[in-house]
Amino acid sequence: MGALGHYLEEEGVATTQISLVREHTAAMNPPRALWVPFILGRPFGVPGDAAFQRRVLLAVLRLLEAPSGPVLADYGEDTPQPALDETEGFACPVNFGGAAADDEPAALQREIGELVPWHDMACGRHGRTTAALCGLTPAEAGRFITDFIARPDAPSYRADLSRGLALRLACADLKAYYLESVGVQPGRLAAQQAHEWFWRETIAGAVLLKLRDACMGSDDESVRIFGSSHLVPRAILHARAASKGPHDAAVDGIPRRA
Repeated sequence: MGALGHYLEEEGVATTQISLVREHTAAMNPPRALWVPFILGRPFGVPGDAAFQRRVLLAVLRLLEAPSGPVLADYGEDTPQPALDETEGFACPVNFGGAAADDEPAALQREIGELVPWHDMACGRHGRTTAALCGLTPAEAGRFITDFIARPDAPSYRADLSRGLALRLACADLKAYYLESVGVQPGRLAAQQAHEWFWRETIAGAVLLKLRDACMGSDDESVRIFGSSHLVPRAILHARAASKGPHDAAVDGIPRRA
């Protein structure tokens, strides 16, 4: 759509669009685009919430008021969290034990291994997987991530990828692997609930939170941008900041409310 927008604008038709992958949109440099922090496939947020979807739609249409472009704006609102009664009744057959173990890299590898039968079932059911962006196996992607946490100056696993993009692809594949696996288990979660499960109950989620800390301290701009804007959902960061106790200072880059 970004490329098509350029052609339409040349014919005098103003265009605006929604972006789910900010880096791709920035590379195409469309006339106007609104990046939204939602899961892939849901550019307007959660289904059934007409008021929220309307706010997103109005935000993207307001970009048409910009006197000139290109414009790439960030939407400042996360999708609503599911109600408590919507998340009750889900029981994952794999017991991850919540918090990460002392030997986090080994614990992550065990967790990834426990999901192999479920992911095989998901691939058999759907005939495909979306965990195929980085070219690494889930175990290799997990190892690349934990190695980076231990040594933030580690190079990209591919010479043609910046370290920031390499991390983004590896993290996207790892999350897709988990979400596809949990999607075929008994008591299947809705998409938003599955994301809550990933970030709050798995070792992989805990590892990616540590990865964000490592990214924020990197001297590589592509790594800092990935860590600050694209790795962890804002709702998870706010919850993490709140758990550290009431104070006025910014925590993890998220300003606290007065």
